[in-house]
Amino acid sequence: MQKPSLPKGTRDFGPLQMARRNYILNIIRSSFELFGYQQIETPTMENLSTLTGKYGDEGDQLIFKILNSGDFLKKVNEEDLREGSKHMLPKISEKGLRYDLTVPFARYVVMNRNEIAFPFKRYQIQPVWRADRPQRGRYREFYQCDADVVGTDSLICEAEIILLIRSVFAQLNLKNYSIKINNRKILTGISEVIGAAGQEGPLCVAIDKLDKIGWDKVQEELISRDFTAESLVKLEPIINLTGSISAKIEFLKEFLASSEAGLRGVSELEEVFGTLSQMGADLEHVDLDVVLARGLSYYTGAIFEVKVADVSVGSVSGGGRYDDLTGVFGLPDVSGVGFSFGVDRLYDVLEELDLFPEQTIESTKILLVHFDQKGYRYALGQVQKLRAAGIKAEVYPDSAKIKKQFDYASKKNIPFAGICGDNEIEAGTIALKNLLSGEQSVLALDQVIEALG
Repeated sequence: MQKPSLPKGTRDFGPLQMARRNYILNIIRSSFELFGYQQIETPTMENLSTLTGKYGDEGDQLIFKILNSGDFLKKVNEEDLREGSKHMLPKISEKGLRYDLTVPFARYVVMNRNEIAFPFKRYQIQPVWRADRPQRGRYREFYQCDADVVGTDSLICEAEIILLIRSVFAQLNLKNYSIKINNRKILTGISEVIGAAGQEGPLCVAIDKLDKIGWDKVQEELISRDFTAESLVKLEPIINLTGSISAKIEFLKEFLASSEAGLRGVSELEEVFGTLSQMGADLEHVDLDVVLARGLSYYTGAIFEVKVADVSVGSVSGGGRYDDLTGVFGLPDVSGVGFSFGVDRLYDVLEELDLFPEQTIESTKILLVHFDQKGYRYALGQVQKLRAAGIKAEVYPDSAKIKKQFDYASKKNIPFAGICGDNEIEAGTIALKNLLSGEQSVLALDQVIEALG
């Protein structure tokens, strides 16, 4: 007999896990809608031509490819086999599982541009897939909760992203976290100032790994990407930059004085911070991180990453501005900005910090229990009335000892039992028992509804 198993990097979710996930998702969904975002969905699979070339070389390698249906090798010949997998791939696979929600969203905007009112604010809550090495906090199948605005250059969008993140984290009772922000134009300016103009892509890919592999390894990678020793010496003050946001801004103005692009990035960040001030908000939890890079190649302006302190999980949210992501699909010059909550990582954070409220595991409110068929039939008549009043209710379905029925309620975290015995049947009542405190009282149905409502 074959032993059942799961693919690495995927998980099952039982009732407890689903209740906790929905607790997170409901907070995120309501927050998105509070800020004016509307929900859409896109297909699980996209054409590979839609996905590839948008995430950088490393990202493209993590896309799950789907073999063509039927005889997927029918177009392959011996020459294709000799040329290798990259040459053969277009002949055996035309589709892939979505890597994120941003690129499919850009495709959606282009295909529906005549029906969309710009600026368009949308959110999506759907799973994505990445052929990454599984580890804690990093899965091959996981949910993203994306919110994006397209069709405006206004930096109020960046300011509202910060406010939205803080709103969600406040509701999740997360207090010790950092919203790291930078601007890709600053990274472009840094590459120019250190004598590596035009190499901001490799620079971003390398320093995006700074937290994981350290400065020494990052230097090795940069040298392997043809950065000079002199450029690394010039880069070091940026790597070691500390201090307040205002102090970092002043340093960057001086460091990037010869770079028009870099100074424009600094100016944009100043405008974001000024907009927050005009909205009556401070910079609590905000950190200007000048080495924040985010490896995705489509970002062109502000970039975000959120990390929670005192947990083993990495970033739990990230995003940024992209000025021309829709351009590759035939709709140029449509600026957008967005970010994503990683619900699976947020789940791990809340579990590690023991922040899930107990009520998240409650499903049924009351279980109607019985001693015999007469009590069972009576319970059947009452359960629908409870449900009609909006009370989550169920009847124990089998003939069983009352202890077994109470054990069932306990395992499902059902807080109340409604006992349907001979006395209750005769009086048209229910004996309502609180399974946590043990308190019990005999009530009419309308009183039970009032007590549980």
